[in-house]
Amino acid sequence: MYLASTPQANRLLDDSPLALLVGMLLDQQIPMEKAFTSPEVLRERLGGALDARAIAEHDPAGLEAIFREPPALHRFPAAMAKRVQALAQAIVEGYDGDPAAIWTGAGSGSELVRRLSALPGFGPQKAKIFTALLGKQFGVRPRGWREAAGDYGVAGALRSVADVVDAKSLKAVRAFKQQAKAAAQAHAAAGG
Repeated sequence: MYLASTPQANRLLDDSPLALLVGMLLDQQIPMEKAFTSPEVLRERLGGALDARAIAEHDPAGLEAIFREPPALHRFPAAMAKRVQALAQAIVEGYDGDPAAIWTGAGSGSELVRRLSALPGFGPQKAKIFTALLGKQFGVRPRGWREAAGDYGVAGALRSVADVVDAKSLKAVRAFKQQAKAAAQAHAAAGG
């Protein structure tokens, strides 16, 4: 795993399905490494393992304080504390507190994308990226997973966190994102 900025945080991503989901949730409007390192910092601040039930039942103001504690876990700590808590609550209610059940119980790639899209903080694009991440780096490959992940599921593509495995792939993904952003800005400027 090469998504976080510390070896401990990368190990947690390997070992904890909840950490991986939280990292993906936080991966917006901050650098990828910060987003995927924050679950380890959250685990430390909670004083133990990351647990969906414990986060779901945590005092909301207390969880927000944990997110705000310097260094803050996200650029928008209050909003992201609420989203992480809502994610944990959805996992408790829909999957009996077992985040891995989201994908171990999916019979197809399209079902996996649908399950992920239904989670708080996960829209269709994030669900496709996460499906690609599970398939490419964790061997979670329900029937049709590549097709369900769309362009993110393409073998050898360097488009998203699903493809980051080392410094070279990280650089390539960042270049792809910069090109896509520039193309979108040019399209918008042209009146499209």
